[in-house]
Amino acid sequence: MKKLFTTVLFAAGLLLASQVQAQTVKKIGHSIGHAATNVGHKTSELASKGAAVVADKRYEGKVAPNGEAVYIDKHSRYFYVDKKGHHVYIAKSRLRNKH
Repeated sequence: MKKLFTTVLFAAGLLLASQVQAQTVKKIGHSIGHAATNVGHKTSELASKGAAVVADKRYEGKVAPNGEAVYIDKHSRYFYVDKKGHHVYIAKSRLRNKH
C-alpha cells in the first residue's frame, strides 16, 4: 500500500511540475514575442525616418501635433513618422510652430 501511495504521489508531483513548466514556457514565449514586436517597430521607425531624411525635405520651424519632425514629400504633402514607422499625412493647418 505504501508503494502504491508513493507511486501515485510521485506521478502527481510530475504532473504538477510539468504544468508549472508549461506555464513558465508560455510566459517566456509571450514576453519574447512582445520584445520582438517592439524591436521590429523601432527598426521600422528608424528606417522610415532615415529614408525620409534622404528622400524628402524637412519642414524647418514646424512640428507635428506631438512634436515630431515634419517632412514634405515629392507631391508636396506633409507627413511625420509615427512610433511604428508609418508615414502619417497631416494637413498644413494642423502643424505647430517649433519652440
